[in-house]
Amino acid sequence: MKQGIVYGILSYLAWGLLPLYWRLFETMPAWEILAHRILWSFVFVAVLVTAAKRWKQLKGVIADRKSKIAVVLCSVFISTNWFLFIWAVNNGHVIETSLGYYINPLISVIFAVIFLKERLGLGQWISILIAGTGVLIMAVQYGHIPWVSISLAISFALYGLAKKAANLDVLLGLTWETIVVCPVSIIYLVFIQSQGTAAFSSLSGLSIALLLASGAVTALPLFWFAQAAKRLPLSMVGFIQYLAPTASLLLAIFVFHEPFTQTQLISFSFIWLALIVYSIVSFRKPHADNNRKPATTPQQAVPIKR
Repeated sequence: MKQGIVYGILSYLAWGLLPLYWRLFETMPAWEILAHRILWSFVFVAVLVTAAKRWKQLKGVIADRKSKIAVVLCSVFISTNWFLFIWAVNNGHVIETSLGYYINPLISVIFAVIFLKERLGLGQWISILIAGTGVLIMAVQYGHIPWVSISLAISFALYGLAKKAANLDVLLGLTWETIVVCPVSIIYLVFIQSQGTAAFSSLSGLSIALLLASGAVTALPLFWFAQAAKRLPLSMVGFIQYLAPTASLLLAIFVFHEPFTQTQLISFSFIWLALIVYSIVSFRKPHADNNRKPATTPQQAVPIKR
């Protein structure tokens, strides 16, 4: 149990502090950063797959049409999510990314109702209504919806659905997700390099080394999460997940000095209240015994983040 808690805190704290890492490359276009992240993530997991001698297994896990479609969708949704997050961080919207990952579990619940035909209790619907009120307050005050937050939450919720359909472990899943889009990334990087517009060329040696490490930065928290999910009850994993958006929110306010207005405080308060209500209702559900069973895969617990 203690090991699981340590792994859980490590993974979500790493995700929560990720804005610090992407800010190191704020002079680079988000598309270029994304392309490098995909490329070096593939290189990193390819080394791990080779070391684990799992290439044959990799080929066999998506033999049917449903799995292939699910993997492609996973790749599209997570790439979209990565791009939105990188763009938001480097354009002063870290608070909005935090809001997006706070509301993500509730968006995932809504999608479960729509696509998986799951049924919710009254308390769960109330929590969703409270969260919706918080988002509406922000939209009315600023004259537009917090599109960064909503887009991050929706893209990640869709990724969670596709991930469930693909039913792959962390290593094979991330390998396939990067394989699908890696050719596009390579073509893009070669093109901008040939045009002389690649920001990569002007980076210092240290910055290049840090960018090459984006594969490890992407993969390691996923493996820590997998270890946590194997050792902890689902309820505890679900609780620890809020460490990530909380860390990002604190970074935004105290490190990046983004303005945290009264309207945002009110909106966040509604979101926090919604999460509290939802958590209480979930703990008291008749099927709470299921939550005490350790998750056998990350997909059974909380969708992989960022």
